[in-house]
Amino acid sequence: MSIGASTGAYALTDSWTMTRRELARWARQPAQVAVGLVFPVMLLLMFGYLVGGGRGVSGDYIDYLVPGMLALTMAFGLEGTMLAVTRDLDKGVIDRFRSMPMADGAVLVGRSAADMLQSTLVLAVLAGAGYALGWRAHGGPGGFLGAVGLLLLFRFAMLWIGIHLALLAGRPELIQAVQILVWPVGFLSNAFAAPRSMPDWLGTAVEWNPMSQTATAVRDLLGGPGGESGHVGAAVLWPLVLLAVFLPSALRRFARLSR
Repeated sequence: MSIGASTGAYALTDSWTMTRRELARWARQPAQVAVGLVFPVMLLLMFGYLVGGGRGVSGDYIDYLVPGMLALTMAFGLEGTMLAVTRDLDKGVIDRFRSMPMADGAVLVGRSAADMLQSTLVLAVLAGAGYALGWRAHGGPGGFLGAVGLLLLFRFAMLWIGIHLALLAGRPELIQAVQILVWPVGFLSNAFAAPRSMPDWLGTAVEWNPMSQTATAVRDLLGGPGGESGHVGAAVLWPLVLLAVFLPSALRRFARLSR
């Protein structure tokens, strides 16, 4: 085995060890996991039946809302990962890991892998709730798998933004203030209403939101109202650009922590 292949294998093994560490934490904190699964469903019910109106939406509002909620959920819920990173920093856990013969960044990769597993579960629960409310995917198996891929890609990009911000914050008590920054990204979007129902300046900002691009592409792939062809490319490009900026930045900052 070459040196490069051996190093890659060690990095993969170390990352999987850190992933199992996070999964074991789930078993010790089942209430936190349950809240993460139930909260998106509560939002779906609230916007679907209490405050939702489907402004500017042509067609069934539930068919419009569910893909938007799936995209919104991928933007929210980053505080669990951010708190885990800052708690490990605050308690010196990461320093102990860094003193071991472990691949650089394995702690962060393991944490992100655990988050992606949970995000996949959240998507399944929310899609099931939408199905119970009457939502249907009309784009066929290929469209459905493509939509799931776009949603998880967007989540992966948002996750590394969260990890980078957590490393900058450094302390758990600062995470709430940082998390507030995510809310404008989620609500300044087309998750609940069509941009054409908004003032021109606001509609333009909403359409440029990366989350709106993902939601529009997902609606198109699922064959629902509000979908527009041509947005899949933007829904792929935006997360890749964000990853190109924040993933290496987070790894570099992590590597400099004890220097």
